[in-house]
Amino acid sequence: MIDIIHAEEKIAQLRQEIERHNCLYYVEAKPEFSDFEFDKLLEQLVELEKQFPDLVTPDSPSQRVGGTITKEFLTVIHREPMLSLSNTYSLGEMEEFYNRVKKLLALEGVEEQEMVAELKFDGVAISLLYRDGLLVQGATRGDGVQGDDITVNIRTIPTVPLKLIGGADGEIEVRGEVFMRKDDFEQINESRPEEERFANPRNATAGTLKMQDSAEVARRRMSFVAYYLKGISDESTTHFRRLKLLEKLGFSTGNHYRLCRELHDINDFIAEWSEKRWELPYETDGVVLKLNAVAIREKLGATSKSPRWAIAYKYPAQQARTVLNAVVFQVGRLGTITPVAELEPVLLAGSTVSRSTLHNFDEIERLGIMIHDRVIIEKSGEVIPKVISVVLDERPSDVQPIVIPLNCPACGTLLKKSEGEVSYYCPSEEECPAQIRGRVLHFASRNAMDIRNLGKALVDQLVSIKLVKDVGDLYFLQEPLVENLERMGRKSAQNLVHALDESRAKSYERLLYALGIRHVGRATARELSQAYPSLEALMQASEEELSTVPDIGPVVARSICDYFAKPTASYFLEKLRAAGLQLSASESTIQVNRNFEGLTVLFTGGLDRYDRQQASELVVERGGRVVNSVSKKTGLVVAGHDPGSKLDKARKLGVRVVSEDEFDKML
Repeated sequence: MIDIIHAEEKIAQLRQEIERHNCLYYVEAKPEFSDFEFDKLLEQLVELEKQFPDLVTPDSPSQRVGGTITKEFLTVIHREPMLSLSNTYSLGEMEEFYNRVKKLLALEGVEEQEMVAELKFDGVAISLLYRDGLLVQGATRGDGVQGDDITVNIRTIPTVPLKLIGGADGEIEVRGEVFMRKDDFEQINESRPEEERFANPRNATAGTLKMQDSAEVARRRMSFVAYYLKGISDESTTHFRRLKLLEKLGFSTGNHYRLCRELHDINDFIAEWSEKRWELPYETDGVVLKLNAVAIREKLGATSKSPRWAIAYKYPAQQARTVLNAVVFQVGRLGTITPVAELEPVLLAGSTVSRSTLHNFDEIERLGIMIHDRVIIEKSGEVIPKVISVVLDERPSDVQPIVIPLNCPACGTLLKKSEGEVSYYCPSEEECPAQIRGRVLHFASRNAMDIRNLGKALVDQLVSIKLVKDVGDLYFLQEPLVENLERMGRKSAQNLVHALDESRAKSYERLLYALGIRHVGRATARELSQAYPSLEALMQASEEELSTVPDIGPVVARSICDYFAKPTASYFLEKLRAAGLQLSASESTIQVNRNFEGLTVLFTGGLDRYDRQQASELVVERGGRVVNSVSKKTGLVVAGHDPGSKLDKARKLGVRVVSEDEFDKML
């Protein structure tokens, strides 16, 4: 067995090597190791530190793997307000800003006007506090005056130094942006059911930073770019030099910034990155301009929200013209048929687009779109492509109407359409392979049973060779059988079986959602679990009884009854019972306080502090209820960023609307 002296030497060597490879991968984009080789190094370090716990230090790379569960985040008061930038989509307004700053500087007797142009990262702003070179605190921007202490999650980000290179006496503050690389974002979305996928990397980042499980945060591989430094000995140091100093301390600054002495330098930078930005491995939606002379910034001051010495120029949404070559029809987990446009490949926002959803047949009719039409496509949030219009003036003579299919493209069953619904669906739930695959992926998704290691490729194999005909079959898979599947092996099979074993302990409420009953989302599953504390009780409930449960109307009640009335339902649920799943509720939720007692709450738009499930749980823990639709009975609407039509309806009905900051105070 290795002695403590040799262990200390080996640990120091491993830490140095791991941080070097972190820098090569995330900062310099020149990786020398595969993920597998890197993970092996980290495993060696973790194992050694387990043997010699006295050698564990806060700056060890092992502290990035997470594992802490945080019930709530403490509040942090920022030393200086974290102001947001005013922004513009107009080059003319950007030039007005430049000239306005020039006049303000002239009043201060300053003739030179150097600006620093930086790429604007589309992420989430955070503040980092270092004491004597060690990271001691990471906080969200919050309302600008105060944010949340998310240090435990920040430590998992590879590009956040746990210890500054060369050290630093006293306290310094570093601010920057946490973001998600395009490939990491795509990997996360691939593992989630379609209806739960994030719209863009920023939403994914915001939700991840506020997760309570730091081990899950670590798995999502976020990145950090620094753009602010405070607390150095010479506070007159210019912004450009501070960026260089941040790099010496071990931070990534994105490397793409420029000192601009004239207006044409700024315009050149904006024009250059208008196209080059699509080659980057992360999303950037504009350019930030900042006065280089930090010593003069305070004299220029700020408005209540934004500094007068900086502005963000945002690039306009990217559009492209292409041709609709064909339409294919996808089958969802509930049998819904979704038309998908097959497009002539076109470069849009840095990637080649060849497909786009058309949503449903009502949308096709609204657009008036036909096969062979010239169409305009746009990327929503610069991530998801969509057809926004048809170029009718250029409609060719050989256009063909988009014909609604009669039969399911996956199994050939005659399609149906329910009264009042816009979509057609395949009624062959038990035999349609596309629906089985969709149900298994939904069952395994993070907000359902959270079965890691069960990806789309593996599910496709299991369904196609009929090893899995329903989700109950998952729990009877044997390692020897799984390890012989394509791209599997002994270790992968063990990981899958282990993940399945872990999922047996997931709550009854999660199971209800995971079953994939039509119209039963997470909020409805929560209401059902409270009204019927066991699956047996729920199965025996009549349609009339179900309709009395809050926010479960006749349509949802009929759907639940139909689900349990199927001939195979009893056999399927018996299979789940035999597998050891939680078919009844455990202890009731502990009530934290009564701040939401009797209050019906609806969330609309994206939240920065919480994901939707966390926010809902916080309401329930305080005696409230969470609903999915607005009515006169709704007591409160919490509106995040990019709220939908529910906000307009709430205002028309006179329902109280609060921001996320106000909601946080109410908790």
